[in-house]
Amino acid sequence: MSVSSYQHRIHKAGEPGKPLFFVFHGTGGDENQFFDFGRRLLPEAGIVSPRGDVSEHGAARFFRRTGEGVYDMDDLAWRTTAMADFIRAHKSEAQPSKLIGLGYSNGANILASALLAQPDLFDAAVLLHPLIPWQPAPQPALKGKHVLITAGQRDPICPPALTQAFADYLTAQGVDIELVWHPGGHEIQQSEVTAIERFVRQFA
Repeated sequence: MSVSSYQHRIHKAGEPGKPLFFVFHGTGGDENQFFDFGRRLLPEAGIVSPRGDVSEHGAARFFRRTGEGVYDMDDLAWRTTAMADFIRAHKSEAQPSKLIGLGYSNGANILASALLAQPDLFDAAVLLHPLIPWQPAPQPALKGKHVLITAGQRDPICPPALTQAFADYLTAQGVDIELVWHPGGHEIQQSEVTAIERFVRQFA
């Protein structure tokens, strides 16, 4: 895999040694969904926003599923490796001070999967409404990483119990975890944006 393995948007700003910020869209989004948001959050960072290469009835995703909340685990494993290789290629080229990821829904899931598989890639991650419907294996190398999870207490797509279970798993691995809830569903609310701004800017 290389820096061009995925269709993507990229913005390089500032001097070498600045943060590199990966942003991942939700199902049906594309590389534009969080690109400008990322630039506003970290104006001096490099931004990389890949487009998912799986089509679900025309909606772009990062891996296949067989139903709502039912993942094709073999496909997820393969595409997690491909995404991690893409990220690593950009990291090697940019030599950033920090590598930060942000993903929403399906984008949060591929980001979480990459973080679990290769913890050395990221220093920090923002997971908006992730759904991890399996029990991850222990991953001691996650210790010391920083993760913000935001979620809705009435999210019909990402059940709160599974969100809490994943947050508890990360805590058990020694992750510096922050979990922010809002009273709604799968939509992104202003309280999440405020939490994301506060969390991300500590890595500027």
